[in-house]
Amino acid sequence: MRNAHASALSLVALIVSACAALAACTVGPDYVKPAASVPAHYKEAAADGTAWKIAQPGDRASRGNWWAVYDDALLNALQDVVTSSNQDLKVAQSRYAQARALVEGARGNYLPTVTAGASVSRFRNSASTFGNTPSNVGPANSFRLPLDVSWELDIWGRVRRAVESSEASAQAFAADLETIKLSLQADLAVNYFLLRGIDSERLLLDRTLVSYRKALELITNRHEGGIASDADVAQAETQLKTAEAQAVDLRVRRAQLEHAIAVLIGKTPSEFSMPQAGLDTLPPDVPLVMPSALLERRPDVASAERQMASANAQIGVAKAAFYPTVSIGASAGFASSKASNWLDWPSRFWSVGPAAALTLFDGSRRRAVSDQAQAAYDGTVAAYRQTVLSAFQDVEDNLAELAILAEEAKIEAAAVTASRRAVAQTTNRYEAGAASYLEVVVAQTFALTNERAAVDISRRRMMASVRLIKAMGGDWNVADLPTADAIGSAGR
Repeated sequence: MRNAHASALSLVALIVSACAALAACTVGPDYVKPAASVPAHYKEAAADGTAWKIAQPGDRASRGNWWAVYDDALLNALQDVVTSSNQDLKVAQSRYAQARALVEGARGNYLPTVTAGASVSRFRNSASTFGNTPSNVGPANSFRLPLDVSWELDIWGRVRRAVESSEASAQAFAADLETIKLSLQADLAVNYFLLRGIDSERLLLDRTLVSYRKALELITNRHEGGIASDADVAQAETQLKTAEAQAVDLRVRRAQLEHAIAVLIGKTPSEFSMPQAGLDTLPPDVPLVMPSALLERRPDVASAERQMASANAQIGVAKAAFYPTVSIGASAGFASSKASNWLDWPSRFWSVGPAAALTLFDGSRRRAVSDQAQAAYDGTVAAYRQTVLSAFQDVEDNLAELAILAEEAKIEAAAVTASRRAVAQTTNRYEAGAASYLEVVVAQTFALTNERAAVDISRRRMMASVRLIKAMGGDWNVADLPTADAIGSAGR
């Protein structure tokens, strides 16, 4: 009996040793990141004839909180709340936690499965079964206390490829989390500067309304003195009411932006309000990252790349299904027909041995799964390259917008100066009786339109600078992506 036991253990040891020698036989392609088109320089970087500064490791925009370049205390405080209280971000965090758990589950397949149980039954055998006699058909009792062990040996790398896929997928979810975080931070900054731009327009209209009310009062007095006509009074009143309506309309847009900011920071609109303050800053200098480095700064690109790695590993999982599965099973415990000697040493039993299985025919189901895995990988490659193209488009779009808006701002500033001069000259001519009040109204309308356009350009420049920083990945870097080991230990 002892020799039989030793022989069984020797056989298992021999099989395990042989399987360990085959452990390097991981089927499926090893992952190699496909190439993507990367330009040598940005087309729009010198669109205005000015070379953009390339970011250095010490630049504020390339490390730390990217929004600090705007030097706005309230914006800084709101950004801190977004990262801690936004509900969309919490959803993304939960998805990443689920992906980590799936990694732990996949790694668990490296280890054997051990089950234990106990059963008590009473039975009677069939007297018509071969070998049974009336003396041994029962009824009888069965008491069992087994401990079962099963272990599938990962000879062809199916488990290793599955773990590799789940690890890469979890890293993709981590990058998605950073993408959502960056998007929310950028949305907050854009809404913040939009609201500040509306405040600037409101302040401009408030000053204009004071001027228009004085003008209406003056025209009314001149009309009562017989100097101005009814038409002059009507024109002045129309101009005033039109400006008042424009000021009221701004309140709708401001309220909506304030509500949007409240939701971004995880509050109800009734819990949040922003003090009125104009937009009085210019866009900060945003150092550019080299095109070759852009792909390491974008979390969405990192996510697409990790999805490729995950899909590539799934090809190996599919191919491993074409090879035989080898497992080792063991069972031991106590069994008896009487409860009194159930746990006695003579009642012990055990069995151990390997098993192998190979599917010979499955109606091409394995081939279909393998083809599906290959097609899925090809799709992730195309998605990755499209994400790279979109990344460069984002940068180019906002570089062009910043450069063109800077030029437009200079032209609009000259237009504002000219329109103010026209108002002064036309007003003097009207007071001298050389011009109608309609000419004054037209000049004032042009002046207000140009001043509002100048505010709008300033607002758009700030928004474009935010989008450019977002397009360059904010302060994120692919080195921030958690490693496979970090993902495995994060949930412990």
